[in-house]
Amino acid sequence: MDFDSAVKTINKLIRKKNPDTFNSSWIREYAPHIYRFFQKNIRREIGGIDWDRITRALDRKFRRRWITSRRNGTKPYQNKSEVKIILRKYDGKLYTFLTPAEKDDKSIRDIISIALVRIAQKGNVTAKQEIINLVRFTIDEWIEHCPKISRWKGYEYLIQKRVEGCIRCYRYSGSFIGYLFKTLEYAGRGLRPIIAYSLDDPLYSGQKKRIDTIAQNSETGEILICNNNINAP
Repeated sequence: MDFDSAVKTINKLIRKKNPDTFNSSWIREYAPHIYRFFQKNIRREIGGIDWDRITRALDRKFRRRWITSRRNGTKPYQNKSEVKIILRKYDGKLYTFLTPAEKDDKSIRDIISIALVRIAQKGNVTAKQEIINLVRFTIDEWIEHCPKISRWKGYEYLIQKRVEGCIRCYRYSGSFIGYLFKTLEYAGRGLRPIIAYSLDDPLYSGQKKRIDTIAQNSETGEILICNNNINAP
């Protein structure tokens, strides 16, 4: 038996049984020999069966039926070695968070991000910070080049909270990056764009700059806004 034949068997079994949802226990009950194969051969970097790899290989219509157990009361801990195992395995591939050149790069980015997210969900705060740092490169690219995400520019604190929420709530074994994108897209619809002004920006005809409307009281040092019959936009 190999991985492809095992996945094919699971697809046939789901098609036959047609469960509303399924999980690792369901596979162990109805296909124990497949479960044992996964347990022996399809492993995560830090131990345990790599269910994310397995569910990604299933027929698309079955993937959303997969459910995972929720971890309540997970105690936070720090473990850099767990993170290093992931980063060492994909050394030279972290550029995919900034400039994924092709479909394979996006796939690698998903594999790295999901691996770190799963460790973070166990409580590893080092992994949580690492994935936050990595996806910020991706989000910054979206803000600059994707109109659907551009309105997040300037909302640094809210971005941080949304990323943390995605890490905490991610369950479906699809693309974590895609899940993050959709979360920001929907949540960003109510945001008002933040427009940054420079004091060197010209006003109206260009004869004055913004800095020309600002004066400083020589005695108190207080910054004053000079009207000069000019209404700031």
